[in-house]
Amino acid sequence: MTAAPPPKTLYTRAAALVRRIGVPTAVLFAALIFDIVFTTQAALDEHGPRFVDFGLLPGIFAMTACAVWAQKRAAVAGVAGGGVLVFSTLFIHAFHIPPYSSVLPKVTITEVVAGVLMVYYVARRARAGVAFCVIGFLVVSGLVAVFGRYAGVGEIDSGTGSQALLFGLLLLAGPLVPAIAARDRRPQAGPRTRRLRRVNELAMGQWPLMGLLGFALLFEFGYTYSSNARGFPILFCSIVAAAIAVLSPRRPADALLGIAGMLLLSAVITPFLHLRYDYPMPGGVPFVQVIAAMGVVVNVTRARGLNASWPRVSILSGVVALAAILNSNQPRGLQTDPQTLSILAFAAALLLGISIATGLMLRSRDSERTTVVKSAVADAQTAERMALARELHDVVAHHVTGIVVQAQAARMMAERKPEVAVEAMARIENAGVEALAAMRRLVRSMRGDAPAGSSEFSEQATTDLGADLRKLVGSANHGVPTSLHLDLPPDLPHEVGRSALRLVQESLTNVGKHASGATEAFVVAEVQGPELHLRVTDDGREPAHRPAGGSGGYGLVGMRERVALLKGRLSAGRDPDGGWRVEAWLPLAAGEGDE
Repeated sequence: MTAAPPPKTLYTRAAALVRRIGVPTAVLFAALIFDIVFTTQAALDEHGPRFVDFGLLPGIFAMTACAVWAQKRAAVAGVAGGGVLVFSTLFIHAFHIPPYSSVLPKVTITEVVAGVLMVYYVARRARAGVAFCVIGFLVVSGLVAVFGRYAGVGEIDSGTGSQALLFGLLLLAGPLVPAIAARDRRPQAGPRTRRLRRVNELAMGQWPLMGLLGFALLFEFGYTYSSNARGFPILFCSIVAAAIAVLSPRRPADALLGIAGMLLLSAVITPFLHLRYDYPMPGGVPFVQVIAAMGVVVNVTRARGLNASWPRVSILSGVVALAAILNSNQPRGLQTDPQTLSILAFAAALLLGISIATGLMLRSRDSERTTVVKSAVADAQTAERMALARELHDVVAHHVTGIVVQAQAARMMAERKPEVAVEAMARIENAGVEALAAMRRLVRSMRGDAPAGSSEFSEQATTDLGADLRKLVGSANHGVPTSLHLDLPPDLPHEVGRSALRLVQESLTNVGKHASGATEAFVVAEVQGPELHLRVTDDGREPAHRPAGGSGGYGLVGMRERVALLKGRLSAGRDPDGGWRVEAWLPLAAGEGDE
């Protein structure tokens, strides 16, 4: 029996929405919602003229629109975004609208997030000269917004100006580094690009934690401003802790020790910075570090279970207890009040219990999902074997029986009537051809329907991979215009070439069936050192409905089987820029001696 589909919970719906619109757009919309709520509260409170704060909303909505537009027209949207910042600053000055500060003084959260996204898209997609000019214009517009929204020059002190320049530099470098690293559009993908892709896949699985950490960091930036840069060392520890938490699924046990080290460093240096009243620290630990520690506990419990995790969790608990004692609000030093310590211990135990329970729940869900997948694979294999048995009995066995009968008749009549034996040989040949054709149809039915008109690729062994790929792409059976880049030696192993052709064929078939709205596909086949590297990408989007004719769901399974037989590697998933990406690395030595 096939397993029932998992229920559509709120988390699964939210995850599907984030995958559809992308993590950057989701963060942008979350910042927009926050600004709308914050501005509405400020406009309706009793401080200052009522409704005047609504004057911030036109600039906020315009920056949001420019950031979304930048995904398609990066350079034009970047220029428009810079103009919006300048005109919004003039509008704020003309009508005396009180702007609030976020990461940058007098600049809203939405404007900061939108500016970062525009810098990223411009640096990644625009030509080098155009990107330099547009990013320069955005930087100048940002400086105008930061320093031009003050009522007078006297309001800007040196500390605020230096902090604004420092944080602005960090916000500029943050999107530029990954954008420049991923800018290479040549067919080959180096190790750096593959590492960035793995980080992107990791981030897609950690987006709820990243969202919480992002908002907590925004508030901590504000606390750093209020502390006149004395809180910058704590902010640095919080940023490192947030990075460790996001990357913790790769090495969860080591990540837990890293988080404990960051919390210990923050706890030790806090008393020397005199931040007990200027820098909110619930229980002696900043908000960002609390969220990061909870996220790491969830991931380590999910990956290793509670029995293997409790020693490291105990170390983290000890560090949190030390931070509570050192960084209390007591004016005379250490926190020694038993009642206060018991309340802090109860709160810490509650947060730890929530984290462990969440991790165990996710571990149980992962185990259940693995069991469901194994059961589905076993059911599929059983169904395939039954279909194979029926086909062999009904079709192939019929032709083979005819061959045996004709061969026996030819042997009996060979001496007395040779002409009858010759006729029998002709019938044997015809029966053999029919049996071979039936066997090939059987193989195609077991592996899934092949594209119309591509039978020659399913039945002929590969002798020239380059020629076969050109023929496959030139046939355009999948219905999407396809570009091809080949860098192949003439002595490619036969088995590797044949498997490579099947992988590309299945990938292009999936493009035609699943890539909704795709206008272009790109195929790369090249030798990189001891491996054959294949990559098939498209610019389509995830379909909202099932493809016409349905999908058997075994295309990727068959591809993984082929790659595993050659001891290679396969990667398939959504591309950071949209569309679908399939990559395979096949060792050239795997094809030797297999035939």
